[in-house]
Amino acid sequence: MLRTLLGEQPRHNDGYLKAAVESMTKTVQLLREEIKKHPDPTHDHRKLEIWIRGLIVSLDELEQSWYAACHFRKSVTSGFIDDMSLQEKEEYARYVYFYKNGFIRVFAILDKLGTVLDDLFNLHTSKVKVHFSYFTVLRQFKFLKIHDSLSEELEGIKAKYKVPMGTLRKRRNAEIHYMNAEMQDDLWQRMQGHDTKLELEDLDAHLDDLKQGLDMVCQTLAASFRYTNQIWTTQGIQLEN
Repeated sequence: MLRTLLGEQPRHNDGYLKAAVESMTKTVQLLREEIKKHPDPTHDHRKLEIWIRGLIVSLDELEQSWYAACHFRKSVTSGFIDDMSLQEKEEYARYVYFYKNGFIRVFAILDKLGTVLDDLFNLHTSKVKVHFSYFTVLRQFKFLKIHDSLSEELEGIKAKYKVPMGTLRKRRNAEIHYMNAEMQDDLWQRMQGHDTKLELEDLDAHLDDLKQGLDMVCQTLAASFRYTNQIWTTQGIQLEN
């Protein structure tokens, strides 16, 4: 959608994004086939289908946010906010909007996935923490000692992206609980005694962190639903209660 608004061609999925979308699409297909074969009086299968379709949409929105942030970043050439023209400030504001939208969505998608995994594998994570996150679900896999191969793969992905995800988490927390993430950079400069012009944050580094967050989400989704599809293909869909 955003590519069209920006006058560009629609996206062609490849790499980690393609793997994630294809694995989730396969899961939805298996659910649809199961619903056709057997009654679903409790609507458990249909609920899962809606949740997973929602994850596909959310992943698309995350990728578009990263892409749009990259697009508007190209128009920001000044090193200091005070040196920007009005037009450049507007482009910078657009970059900030989509960048922030992106890093907030990274954790929103993971938490949605956590809810799906908790339901799929009967983890009862809410007994540990009422409002649990994806990372609480990961710990629950290890505590219950079940689905070890999936748990180990997801832990490996988490470890691989520990540094950029830590950076994104801090900015997400600042944005939600304290102050606008970009203003945190301004505050840091003021605390260092920079009383003149405010230097722009490292936009390229921030975008690289967001891209790695996107890659982490894609790999996590692909691993989760690839594992689910393998189980369902060999054992049939048996939702635990």
